[in-house]
Amino acid sequence: MTGTASVPAELCALVLAAGAGTRLRPLTERVPKALCPVGNVPLLDRALARVAGLGLVGPARVAVNACYLGDQVVAHVGDRAHLSVEPGEPLGTAGGVANLRDWIGGRPVLVGNADAYLADPAAAPGPDVAALLDGWDGHTVRLLGQPAADPAAPGTFAGHNFTGFSLLPWRLVRDLPVVFSDLVRALWRPAEAAGALEVVPYPGTFYDTGTPADYLAANLHAANGGTLVDRSATVTGGCVESVVGAGARVDGDVFRSVVWPGATVRDGERLQDAIRAGNDLTVAATAHA
Repeated sequence: MTGTASVPAELCALVLAAGAGTRLRPLTERVPKALCPVGNVPLLDRALARVAGLGLVGPARVAVNACYLGDQVVAHVGDRAHLSVEPGEPLGTAGGVANLRDWIGGRPVLVGNADAYLADPAAAPGPDVAALLDGWDGHTVRLLGQPAADPAAPGTFAGHNFTGFSLLPWRLVRDLPVVFSDLVRALWRPAEAAGALEVVPYPGTFYDTGTPADYLAANLHAANGGTLVDRSATVTGGCVESVVGAGARVDGDVFRSVVWPGATVRDGERLQDAIRAGNDLTVAATAHA
């Protein structure tokens, strides 16, 4: 795999942004997980930039699904992508794809999780996942993955952990029912059993940002070991190895932490290994080494 594959003219992309992000509560009681910022960029924008790096832009080529706090997702996406708003509860990863069957309309589809944080120093977003397309026969299911510490652990595929992006042929998408279901059981495991699943190694850094610890670790990685402060933030206190969002104010001390846009750390406060949202919400997290 070279990572320099050409993009099929008929390829479309779906960014999954409907989930509730329950493991990140109470942060996700205010903002859907897809819009949580990493390195002061909403996760959803990172995913859209990645598919744009493959030349996939606009509502004819890119779709975003929404459900939980969906009005925020809809407003954020605007006219940048086709929007699929799921009524009631989220349909799951496979149900979300099935709900877009008419829009996909015979095309292969690149499916990405909005909450996947990927960073490869050797390639820009887009080219870093292009190996999924390199030499693809249009028939198999492809997953982006990284070698698992325990190759036999449940949830692994060919000894790899999934890292947020998959490539699906239309022949499998067209028969998915519009019911709650996940891609693992609906498509990936059956394809694996049939010898029609391939795992493409991803050489960069990956976090699924699903827990406070992983979310903090992704932010610290985005800050590249330093401090990342939005130019509209005000910092009069100490700020070390942290990310401070737009319009935030830090008068206290923050260390290995994330201060959300518009949030406040008051004089005398010390924030360490934590996420601060607003003036009153602090979520503890232990960053990975």
